[in-house]
Parts: sequence; structure tokens; C-alpha cells
Amino acid sequence: MSELKRTPLYPLYAEISGVRCIDFGGWELPVQFSGIHKEHEAVREAAGLFDVSHMGEFMVSGPQAENFIQHVTVNDVTSLTPGQAQYSAMCYPDGGVVDDLLVYKLGEQSYMLVVNASNLDKDWEWLQQHLMDGVQMTNESDGTALLALQGPKAEEILAPLVDTDLAQLGAFHFLQQVPLLGASVLISRTGYTGEDGFEIYLPTGDAPAVWKGLLEHGDAHGLLPAGLGARDTLRFEAKLPLYGQELSQDISPLEGGIGFFVKLNQADDFIGKEALRQQKNDGVPRKLVGIEMIDRGIPRSHYPVYSGDTQIGEITTGTQSPTLKRNLGLALIESGHAAIGTQVEVDVRGKRLKAEVVSVPFYKRAQKGADSK
Repeated sequence: MSELKRTPLYPLYAEISGVRCIDFGGWELPVQFSGIHKEHEAVREAAGLFDVSHMGEFMVSGPQAENFIQHVTVNDVTSLTPGQAQYSAMCYPDGGVVDDLLVYKLGEQSYMLVVNASNLDKDWEWLQQHLMDGVQMTNESDGTALLALQGPKAEEILAPLVDTDLAQLGAFHFLQQVPLLGASVLISRTGYTGEDGFEIYLPTGDAPAVWKGLLEHGDAHGLLPAGLGARDTLRFEAKLPLYGQELSQDISPLEGGIGFFVKLNQADDFIGKEALRQQKNDGVPRKLVGIEMIDRGIPRSHYPVYSGDTQIGEITTGTQSPTLKRNLGLALIESGHAAIGTQVEVDVRGKRLKAEVVSVPFYKRAQKGADSK
């Protein structure tokens, strides 16, 4: 059995009582510090600090960097100016998803791709297979730490610690080489919780001091360290996809609910474009929908969903929503059953329980300040 990887903050976890770590894609990461519901509530009402240093960072540069990224991702990277980021995906020729990712335009010929840790090696190999002349790529993942400060008080906590006006930093924009607690960091206004917030990229050696400093400064504002458990329930309520559940090699971005980011009308051809165009023209066969249980029971990943005696799909993610206190799920089902109000049944441990298709996202924050994806 291979040894689990650890982030540079792992030695500090032990200083927080109640921390519990799990194997997450080959990484030993905290699923919780003080409790999933407590951390979830902190992010919705104040702020949470996540160690997401397991994410991968690839630097792409050169005169053909823009053309290369345009070819391997589904969004329109030509729309970016330096200091902007976008959410996107890489697809196989058949339209299945290699990975979803963030693209940061660092300079006119310089980009950073932020990929999922569980797909890091696969993504690197895929990109290398399609590398063009005039493009250089380096994998900076091992030397890069990533902290996510999320919640309505995130700006209030971070602003006094940086010499810049964060109120002017819009959604999916970022600042480079910002001094923060002795480190030079990249700060972007993105996120994965449905709340306002910031991602902080920094050298691994600086991560412990910045982590400690943020928690110390944020304590008076209700800031808590938060683990993977709360990260999952938060992103679920906001209908933000998780690779391997809502997106995969077998689930296209159109089926997985991120069709908005697939730019089929752009002039450039990207890998998977024709398959996705055909899928859209023919009518997407499956759709990601929200499910609310009518009968008492909690839908979980991979539970079958039925219409009568016919299985029409399955739950991709489900739980009792900590914010809404309702038993909810995301389900990938046949499009003919996707209309709001459609009655379905979910097989919960061998029992067919009634449920209903409901609108998503389940949770949407009040629009104040910048949006966070």
C-alpha cells in the first residue's frame, strides 16, 4: 500500500482538537476539524478556512499558449485578459470529461491551470499528448500551497492583512505578488462553496505561517478551519459539480449541468466540440436535476432513481442539507423525467421512497459583493 501524500499544513492539524483525516484520492486530508455541520454553518454565516493544497497547478507559457488552451478546454480562453480567471473543462473526443478546472491568465503568454488532485497525473499526461510547438508546461503542484477563505466575512478578515482594496476585486479576477503575512501570494476571488471568498496560492514553505495568521486574525470574526466534509455539503447545496460524481469520463459537461461554460459557437475547434454539438442538437439524453425526498429517507450517491418500474438514473450526491434541513440530492436522470415537479422514487437501501424533482441550486446566497463560483 502506497504512503498517503500530505499537504505542508498536515503537521498543524494535530494542534486542532477533534480533527479527523481520511484518504482522499491518495492524500491524507482533514474531513473535519470541529464537526461538519459546525464548519458548514461557519462558512454560511461567517467564514471557513480550507487547506486545498492537494490541488494541482500547471504553468503554461509561450507564443502558442492561448491556442493550446483554447484547443484543450471548452470555454473561450480568448475572452480573458491578464488578471482574469475562468471555470472550464477538458473533454475527450466523445464529449466525456477529462477534468474540470480553472484557467488563470497570468500574462499575455502565461497561464495557470488549476486541476483536481485525483486527476493530476491523468491531466498532465493528457495535456502532454496534445502539446503544441511554442508551448512550455511545468508542473508546480509540489511547490504550491492553496488556502480557500470562504464566507460572508471573508473580505472583512482578509482586507486588513493586505495593502490592496479587495472590494475592487471582482469575481473571477485575481491579483499577483500580494504581500500577506510575510509571503508573496496570488489572491483570486473564486470559490467552491456558494459564498463569497478568496483562493490564496503561495509557496509551500510559507503556508503554515499564513494559515496560522489567518486563523488567529479571523478568530474574532468567527473563522473556523474547515475540512472536506463541509466543503462537500457546501458545494452540493450550491450545485457545484464534483468530478467523479456530477462529471466524469461518462458524463458530458452538457449532462452534468455546466453547459453554460461550453462555448460551442466559438470559431476555434476544441477537443470534444463536435460530439457536444451533436449531443446538444439531438437533445441531451440525461440531465442533472435536484431531488427532494417526500418519504423519510436520505438519498446517497449511486442510489437508483425510478419512474414506475424503470430505472431512469441515479443519485450523484445526496445528503440532509445542513442549511435547509431538507433531504436533498443531485441526480443524473433521463431528460424526459427532468421537469420540475416530476414524481420519482429513490431506492434507499432496498426500499422505494417517493421523491420529487425540484429547482436547483438548493442554496443561493444574497447577491452582495462579488460572486463566487
